[in-house]
Amino acid sequence: MSDRPLITGATRVAAVIGSPVRHSLSPALHNAAFAQLGIDWVYTAFEVAPGSASGALAAMRVLGLGGLSVTMPHKEAVAAAVDSLDPAAAALRSVNTVAPQADGSLRGYSTDGAGFVASLAARGVAVADRTVCLLGAGAAARSIADALARAGAARIAVLNRTLSTAQDTVRLAGDVGVHGVAADVGTADLVVNATSVGMGSNDLPCDVSLLRSQQVVADVVYHPRQTALLRAAAAAGATTVDGLGMLVHQAALQQQIWHGALPDVAAMEAAAERELAARRQ
Repeated sequence: MSDRPLITGATRVAAVIGSPVRHSLSPALHNAAFAQLGIDWVYTAFEVAPGSASGALAAMRVLGLGGLSVTMPHKEAVAAAVDSLDPAAAALRSVNTVAPQADGSLRGYSTDGAGFVASLAARGVAVADRTVCLLGAGAAARSIADALARAGAARIAVLNRTLSTAQDTVRLAGDVGVHGVAADVGTADLVVNATSVGMGSNDLPCDVSLLRSQQVVADVVYHPRQTALLRAAAAAGATTVDGLGMLVHQAALQQQIWHGALPDVAAMEAAAERELAARRQ
């Protein structure tokens, strides 16, 4: 007997759009959430070629989709094409979530940064009044800088190889944003790797000899879950937070936007772990 839910004419459909999108963990996460909540929704993935984001939004309207997740390379194009934006998406000029509104319009949201802060909270890590060393200045770093500033971080030092590239990320952190230096790795309360360094490798994004036991070290990379950075941080006695938490929590916030209920993140994380384990076989 199949464990798949019964799909009927009343089933609501949500999906992720991106290119490439076949590797996405989102279907595993969201279908587990729908099952846990006991609601008649199903989630799939649509390969949408670069430049076709507006067409995907038109299809969302015509087909009555309940929600869209948006991944690369469409986040900026979708932000420009929706009817309205939430404050984080407006600041970032980037959207990872689209939800239809009661008046038929489409509103864009960004849950990445808030998902990161939620993943810290789930580990008992408070952000307010903490100093942060943020490694990287790409899309993930920008969303995290914005969310950490909104959550009350006292100082966000953005450490990036190219100073000019970091400017936008520093700006998003507002009054608490500064250009970082290598020493910030050792002095910050919270060190965040927002780069892809360590994905599928043992590469390190910073000088781990600076890490200390009083710190929290977080990584957005979730493959592997225990990156070389997190292993070094644990060896130094620091508290570690892996990247799967951010992925799961941002997806849970998407669910809340779409239908109003916040799913059990434990069920979503377990589904993601099963999917990752199956891919390793």
